[in-house]
Amino acid sequence: MTTKDPLPTVAFIGLGHMGAPMARNLAAAGYPVTGFDVVPAALKDASEHGIATASSIEEAVSGAAIVLTMLPGGHHVHEVLDHALPAARPGALFLECSTIDVADARRAHERIGQAGFGCVDAPVSGGVAGAEAGTLTFMVGGPDTAMDAARPLLEVMGRTIVHCGGPGAGQAAKICNNMILGITMIGVSEAFVLGEHLGLSHEALFAVASQASGQCWSLTSYCPVPGPVPASPANRGYVPGFAVELMDKDLGLATAALRAHGVDGALAEQAAALYHRYLGEDGKGRDFSAIIEDIRRRSS
Repeated sequence: MTTKDPLPTVAFIGLGHMGAPMARNLAAAGYPVTGFDVVPAALKDASEHGIATASSIEEAVSGAAIVLTMLPGGHHVHEVLDHALPAARPGALFLECSTIDVADARRAHERIGQAGFGCVDAPVSGGVAGAEAGTLTFMVGGPDTAMDAARPLLEVMGRTIVHCGGPGAGQAAKICNNMILGITMIGVSEAFVLGEHLGLSHEALFAVASQASGQCWSLTSYCPVPGPVPASPANRGYVPGFAVELMDKDLGLATAALRAHGVDGALAEQAAALYHRYLGEDGKGRDFSAIIEDIRRRSS
């Protein structure tokens, strides 16, 4: 009989709406997880779910084989690295799951590599529901060796893991994917509002479009009207699975990349403007699919 090697210790930095259930899934799978967050309530919640907590980033990472970050933005990632890199143990792997700018991700890879550690950028898709269910999609950038080391953890937290290429490639895939998502949700929402004005029921339009050339994820998995897709936020008053704030952020990253690389992205620019306006009016704290209510309100 052979004894299995113990699972590597994990420092989980960022225990928000996405990070908390991801950390819980790792702990449930047997990984020793120590969490840190600047929000006391997040630490309290983690502790109540059996996750050890630390009082500082340095304390969290000092004994960890894996340092996993799930943070709001690129500057947060680099602030954490300021504390984590000097404190991390030799041979640690940095697993960066935040959604940030590609340039920030590549700079993080460079800093982490220069400090002697491995790194992958692995942003996620699937929202809070996917984080809770352990069915996230991970888009991964980094060298093969780091990818191989990260894969067992990713397989606990997600169902689909795609190695997209070298440093920053995961972030590149994420912003392109969410650019598609933001644009298609507006298109689906406009179609349903037009259908309402033309006397079509939601059920009839869904039955046609979900089986015809209008079929897309925004329609079949995340339909913005109540009824056709019971699991969609439209059936829960648009309580966010993926908040307007996050779509605004991701489309901002996408449009910045479009401009930086000289790509004509008229639809993405317009989608970004619509979500940004909605966020500034009454979209804060709502699911991004609630953009349909903004479209309906502005329709004559």
